[in-house]
Amino acid sequence: MAHDWEPDVLGPDFAALTIDLGPDPDGEGTVTATLVRHLRSESDADVAAPRPSVLYVHGFTDYFFQAPLATAFADAGYDFYALDLRKCGRSRKPGHTPHFISDLSLYDAELGAALDVIDAAAPGTPVVVAAHSTGGLITALWLDRLRATDPGRHGRVTGQVLNSPWFDLQGAPALRSWGTVLVRTIARVAPYRVLPNRLPGGYGESLHVSAHGEWEYDLDLKPLGGFPVTFGFLATVRRGHAALHRGIDTGVPSLVLRSARSVLGGPYRPEIDTADTVLDTEQIARWSGCLGNRVTAVPIDGARHDVFLSREEPRAVAYAELSRWLTENTATLSIRRSVEPPPTGSSRVTRDVS
Repeated sequence: MAHDWEPDVLGPDFAALTIDLGPDPDGEGTVTATLVRHLRSESDADVAAPRPSVLYVHGFTDYFFQAPLATAFADAGYDFYALDLRKCGRSRKPGHTPHFISDLSLYDAELGAALDVIDAAAPGTPVVVAAHSTGGLITALWLDRLRATDPGRHGRVTGQVLNSPWFDLQGAPALRSWGTVLVRTIARVAPYRVLPNRLPGGYGESLHVSAHGEWEYDLDLKPLGGFPVTFGFLATVRRGHAALHRGIDTGVPSLVLRSARSVLGGPYRPEIDTADTVLDTEQIARWSGCLGNRVTAVPIDGARHDVFLSREEPRAVAYAELSRWLTENTATLSIRRSVEPPPTGSSRVTRDVS
């Protein structure tokens, strides 16, 4: 089946495909998703050969812009695809509440469609799912459902790479008990009401070139201070957390990358550059074992919330760990580099929880 790929905002190395999802179940008009692919170089001697693929999913207040991540997977022998989910990034339209969704399982439509597009391009080749933050929660729950309801599609996925996945609600313990009850109660009657506290801007300022960072991206799609969080969205995420905490089985080996420490919230200060300022890394470590199958957990010294947007040294460690894990744990059609000793700055822990 032919697809209408168009030029992407990231330039000539990328193309974009709009996936029509029809009427929004949450009542905000029509919705689409956007699949972005990294184009192979014409100078690549194996340009016509089939290769395994990666499907990457962003987090909250995020979209795909990390071209170096696509290059890293390409260098490891993978065709790279990224999905901007409905109401996010390239897929957001006027009238949409950014990132709002009432049930994480609604994302199954675009995730399944993206998997089918990849299969059409390279039939039968293996796929690794990669995701960041909220995307890590979304894709883990999706793979668990896929394993149970669609074994054919699930059989094409050979592993998942989670970059600081959002596995629990950070902050005071009360937020995870009566605070969550309050959120769910308000969400039932006013799902689009915005929480009174905005996300702190320190993390965004640590990333973007306009402030203290080195990365250039569209601030309309990824504001420095984040999009407002609605009660409905947070209630949806908390239901996802509860499902994860009961234990799931993604059915594939997992790599979980995270920072070695958290410094939560607040305005920009230098320590934000070397820690996760969005999520509690101890929670990530605690709940990673709920994924099922084999889990490799790697804390990285000096990493930010998005480990692949960290400063140069921890970013290099993250890419080295990614390359090593792909070599050791996932099916591939390409020739791999030899395995080297674990890089300084990380501590790898593998648990077989199958």
